[in-house]
Amino acid sequence: QVQLVESGGDLVQPGGSLRLSCAASGFSLGYLAIGWFRQSPVKEREGVSCIRTGDGLTYYEESVKGRFTISRNNAKNTVYLQMSSLKPEDTAVYYCAVGGHSSCSDSGATSMDYWGKGTMVTVSS
Repeated sequence: QVQLVESGGDLVQPGGSLRLSCAASGFSLGYLAIGWFRQSPVKEREGVSCIRTGDGLTYYEESVKGRFTISRNNAKNTVYLQMSSLKPEDTAVYYCAVGGHSSCSDSGATSMDYWGKGTMVTVSS
């Protein structure tokens, strides 16, 4: 059974940092695409970042470039999203998702097959 469990969400002040984790079970991080998405009450769900485990290609949405870093630990079957210089507009529920290798490209993340339940990130003073 495929399962994705996000953790690491918290309340943080502007300028702070958080690391989100996505623990995968029921499959291995082989030739896949893993993505991080976010959704807030004022914005539609958007793809924040993704990584292709086959060749390491990564994608970042323009507003998070230089502030967020996606990485993976195959031994732990976990994908991370390191977030720094957080801004109030980063406030959202963050979801991880997995799809086929082509689901992550230079243009973004699409057509994900499995989703986690999300973790809340609140950036506020």
